[in-house]
Amino acid sequence: MSLRIVGLNAFLPGFRLVHEFAVRNGHELALVVTLPQTTRYGASDPMVAGVPEDVNVLITRKLRTIAAPVIAALRPDVVISAAFPRLIPGEILEIPKYGAVNCHPSPLPAGRGPTPQRLIYEGDERVAATVHRTAAEFDTGAILAQRIAPLPDDLNGTGIMASWRTLLSECLDEAVPRLVAGDPGEPQDPAAASEAPFFTDAERILDLTEPAHVIRRKAAALNVTAPTAQLPLNGTTHLITRTDPAGTASTAAPGTVLEEHPDGWTVQTADHPLRLTRA
Repeated sequence: MSLRIVGLNAFLPGFRLVHEFAVRNGHELALVVTLPQTTRYGASDPMVAGVPEDVNVLITRKLRTIAAPVIAALRPDVVISAAFPRLIPGEILEIPKYGAVNCHPSPLPAGRGPTPQRLIYEGDERVAATVHRTAAEFDTGAILAQRIAPLPDDLNGTGIMASWRTLLSECLDEAVPRLVAGDPGEPQDPAAASEAPFFTDAERILDLTEPAHVIRRKAAALNVTAPTAQLPLNGTTHLITRTDPAGTASTAAPGTVLEEHPDGWTVQTADHPLRLTRA
């Protein structure tokens, strides 16, 4: 069955997820609704710069009065949101023939909110994705598909983003047919829910007295959508884009610069050296 889909996306990887799902399954992406330029995901360029010319795009903040009538006129079968930082009003949710789903990169009900990678920052050794029915509150609808995998070998922001893309693609391929079939999904357990708020300025500072794996995990979580991990060194705070294992164990004190490179440093942590790449 070919479906008419409307996507709600404010971040290019979210659009690509929905677009690739439509192409892969022979569906029509009738419209993409996005917001005016936002720095929510660390993007400096408008999302529409990466959208193919044959895809119709509506840019608006007015979801009820502008987006809803346009979407209704298209008579979509399914609405899919991915990386869209606004509550989707009932005026839109009641339009699609089969319903609306949201893509969220966490093992819901854990990690609800704007920063699902916080779970990884705080110690989760997994990467996860969920597609759920869109409800009145963020990330609370019944679950239609979920995938969980170990942290990637490339323990950097790019590695986590690639894992999310794979897992969310698998989830969409399972969730949308369930939605069309009228499957209500599995309700989320409120007792297992947790929130994932934005990182604070203090949390963005890497602590070289921690073990290397902890530093790598935190830096990866901080750098998923854009590099935000920071390192104060020699009176300057540097933006760190990558961390990689480096060399053999050293007896130097944590925080010691073992080697300087044109694009960063090799430093000693609580246990092993790390190669830090700066912006």
